[in-house]
Amino acid sequence: MSKKPGSNKLPPHYISIKERFGDYGKILADLGQNVKDMGPLDNKTCELIQLGAAATLRSEGAVHSHARRAVEAGASPEEVYQSIILLTSTIGFPNVAAAISWIDDIYKD
Repeated sequence: MSKKPGSNKLPPHYISIKERFGDYGKILADLGQNVKDMGPLDNKTCELIQLGAAATLRSEGAVHSHARRAVEAGASPEEVYQSIILLTSTIGFPNVAAAISWIDDIYKD
């Protein structure tokens, strides 16, 4: 686990949507930030919650993104992994195992 998970490279498809549909990408980004800012949860907790939701949806890209963001917000690897392992009885082991493999991706060289 030597790679720092802080690389904020956006997926090409996301960049394409932002470029093709003008303000739509900014509106989405603003919505996400505004929702985070409206409540008492800190950014790390918000990212861990969103990471769990991404795992539930089996969205590899979102798991990568929210795991990176959680670490950038101060979450330890143990916290990131526990936020997924906690879901085992809710979403099942195969979904948790997939999410763990995607989180592993951000720590690889």
